[in-house]
Amino acid sequence: MGRLGSLEKKVRGTAKKNNHEIRDPVYAFIHMNSSEREVLNSAPVQRLRHIHQLALTNLVYPGGTHRRFEHSLGVMELATRIYNAVLENGGTDSLDIDGKYDEIYYLRVLRMAALVHDIGHAPFSHASEDLFPGDCNHETMTLRLIESDEMEKLWAMLKIQTEDVAKLALGRDHPKKKTFSNTEAILSEIITGAFGADRMDYLLRDSHHTGVAYGRFDHYRLTETLRVLPKTYEDRSKEPALGVEIGGLQSAEALLLARYFMFSQLYFHPVRRIYDIHLKEYLQAWLEGGRFPVDVTGHLNLTDNEVMAGIWRASRDPDLPGHGVAKRIMMRDHYRVLYTRNPDDVLKYREAGLAIYTAASAAFGEENVRHDRPKIPASQVAFPVLEPDGRIVSSLLKSDALRHIPEVAVDTVYIHPDLLDAGRAWLNENRESIIKSGSELEDTA
Repeated sequence: MGRLGSLEKKVRGTAKKNNHEIRDPVYAFIHMNSSEREVLNSAPVQRLRHIHQLALTNLVYPGGTHRRFEHSLGVMELATRIYNAVLENGGTDSLDIDGKYDEIYYLRVLRMAALVHDIGHAPFSHASEDLFPGDCNHETMTLRLIESDEMEKLWAMLKIQTEDVAKLALGRDHPKKKTFSNTEAILSEIITGAFGADRMDYLLRDSHHTGVAYGRFDHYRLTETLRVLPKTYEDRSKEPALGVEIGGLQSAEALLLARYFMFSQLYFHPVRRIYDIHLKEYLQAWLEGGRFPVDVTGHLNLTDNEVMAGIWRASRDPDLPGHGVAKRIMMRDHYRVLYTRNPDDVLKYREAGLAIYTAASAAFGEENVRHDRPKIPASQVAFPVLEPDGRIVSSLLKSDALRHIPEVAVDTVYIHPDLLDAGRAWLNENRESIIKSGSELEDTA
């Protein structure tokens, strides 16, 4: 072998690659350096490989099998793009970022906060959120993990502060309700806000994997037009907020409308929702005390894998806790829709769904009926919009669409599948009298 060949062999054997690319179906590539990859390889982040993003949604939309792991990578990549766009368009002054050191420091904190923002999720994510005991929730667990010994060593290695990571990862949902500087508030908004990378990524990613096109919007245009702007339209306030140039307003509208459509068409799909209910029922029977562990070790040792293995075993063994509902999940024998929210019924009695649920429980047995009414309130999203002449106006003055995005209201009554035909016949005969009775009681009250 010649001298050149020996040198090439030596370089291949000793050189270490510092920049890494991860293939992604939404952004093509996600980039990391070797130090950041140490955080990626930590137990709290790797655990997200085993937490489904959309719980049991794949029983309705077979493609919805993606995990919190790839979502977290996507949020990190998108937050980086937003940060760079904001800084390139004059954001350093508004953010009190002074010099290259601050710019690099906050970028590193932002990226790591985005990567770990979901590490506190319990198995199957939001489907089982309220099975944390007491006032604990996934934000509380995220904070405990960020402050854990394993993660503290990684933050020290990266030369960033644990509290800075926690503030940006949790934003206003920080369990200890910390005081935020303007810089911290804007950077946390880049992850968790109305135009946050978290929201953008879950809409794009969930849409991609489930085949539901409603979640798509022009995130390229939106990202490039995001700005840090003062809310001068509020009594000439100088408080900075994440806003857009006028050219990005339609992309912002598309994002918020995409959220509305995804909730109404996917997240609140009635069959998807009943599997959330059945899953929660199983977990209450299977978990010790019906609640998730809240210590770091117990949390890290519990994933979707353990739950699904338990469901699989219980579905075949009548002596195991949760056998009935486990079998229902495995055999896809879920409770069926008996009643869904109807505007005419609501006009007559605003609690029509509850009245029908109560009457159906009395007629068929409470164990054979379920009621579900999640709600996403209508919200007028106000943010600053930069006009071509340099003036700043409220988004609500520029956009009729943003002023009129409706609430997503669902009110569904389910019944045991064996009772569906009898239930429908009963409801057709009694619906009007049930709603009328409820309305009369409301008038009396």
